[in-house]
Amino acid sequence: MTVATILLALLAGSLIGLVLGLVGGGGSILAVPLLVYVVGVGSAHAAIGTAAVAVAANAAVGLVGHARAGRVKWRCALVFAAAGVVGAAIGSEIGKAFDGKRLLMLFGILMVGVGLSMLRKRRSVEAPDVRLTRESAGALIPRLVPIGLGVGLAAGFFGIGGGFLIVPGLIAATAMPLTVAVGTSLVVVTALGLTTATSYALSFFVDWALVGVLLVGGVAGAAAGIALGRRLAAQKGLLEKIFAFVVIVVGVYVTVRGFTG
Repeated sequence: MTVATILLALLAGSLIGLVLGLVGGGGSILAVPLLVYVVGVGSAHAAIGTAAVAVAANAAVGLVGHARAGRVKWRCALVFAAAGVVGAAIGSEIGKAFDGKRLLMLFGILMVGVGLSMLRKRRSVEAPDVRLTRESAGALIPRLVPIGLGVGLAAGFFGIGGGFLIVPGLIAATAMPLTVAVGTSLVVVTALGLTTATSYALSFFVDWALVGVLLVGGVAGAAAGIALGRRLAAQKGLLEKIFAFVVIVVGVYVTVRGFTG
């Protein structure tokens, strides 16, 4: 890698980490566009594979803090992740078979949809004490499994962590509070990221040196984002809306670039 590429990769990693620290999710969806259009990764498949490794590593690190704080519903996470891993394995194989430009165009459309969904109000009914037990399994598993499978398909196909899909999916399936859903989602993000990363790595679509640089930038960006997020806690809703608009704008750009080639 050239010095310019390393600096751009550090910048991309920092931006991803900053977003994760500020709004608690969504940073991974910017990884592929940043790698393609900022860092200059020539292959959409290589960008997806590389991003998947970085996303899985960042999620695993973030999971430690949430687990210590008791914000992880492990049984719900493991069922959701098991279904998601199956979906991710299938989705990644389909994604690798797609034309790179068409894949980017579909990714851009997904970004627009995600940005619009982030502007919607979240459900207010919560079940903070929800647990997956023998008594609740009959109600929870039929919701966790199909939603997990669908999220896994999208995550594997596009090479994303899927936190922006997993969090609302967990809330829809279990009604757990947002803060708990964020922590629980990191179990799933790690599992799906590793599944997608393994698939792409076996096809030699991972730039390991670039992964290392992204992680260094991501750690620095996350630290800054967490610190800034504490100061701007009262404006978290506004920050999420701003980020949603950024995702929509970038999604439109990626869609147009993919369509025009």
